[in-house]
Amino acid sequence: MDHAQRVALVSGGGRGIGAAIAARLVASGHVVIAADRNIAGLAAPPGVRLVACDVGDEAAVAALIEGVRAAHARLDALVCNAGFMIRKPIRELSLAEWRSVIDTHLTSIFLLVRAAEPLLRAAKGAVVTMASTRARMSEPDTESYAAAKGGIVALTHALAMSLGPDVRVNCISPGWIDTQGHELSARDHAQHPVGRVGVVDDIAALAAFLLGAESGFITGAEFVADGGMTRKMIYAE
Repeated sequence: MDHAQRVALVSGGGRGIGAAIAARLVASGHVVIAADRNIAGLAAPPGVRLVACDVGDEAAVAALIEGVRAAHARLDALVCNAGFMIRKPIRELSLAEWRSVIDTHLTSIFLLVRAAEPLLRAAKGAVVTMASTRARMSEPDTESYAAAKGGIVALTHALAMSLGPDVRVNCISPGWIDTQGHELSARDHAQHPVGRVGVVDDIAALAAFLLGAESGFITGAEFVADGGMTRKMIYAE
């Protein structure tokens, strides 16, 4: 392994936005490790190494980062993208379910950055976290998801202050991103001020920019990528 080559780790990198980011980073010259809780049946993009890891588990994260260190001796980019939603009325949401959502989205960032800090500092690296416009707006029965995403926005600027100037930390908050190629209506697209629903490559391009040298003066920031929806007044007429 050429230890001069840049190395990136993407959590939740086996599908959807995470897979698109992994592929984009390969194209920009990174060696990419994509960690996902369940990699059975997943096909990694060319140049991406898939690794099974529950990033909400402290021991699993420690082993993951040690594996990166042993194989590559560096880590330049960390993308904290892992997450999922449990949508049910709060009266039916168990504490275990609440914790599983919080741990996968939010606690995993703490665990990953804590374990990877020496490698990231040595490389003068960058971190991108993945929040959501749901940190600031909600549908019913999404308490655990909204709480996790709101926490990510705050954790991002806290980490930026603690890790700077060696490591930059920024956050992306996507809106509606079609991650599975669903059939969408003209109305779905038209309600967005940009005229379309987002695609995974929109987020991958932004992540690549935030991890690269051109964003060297940006840290602690949140970037909302939602086609303008959270700036749009919507009232029933």
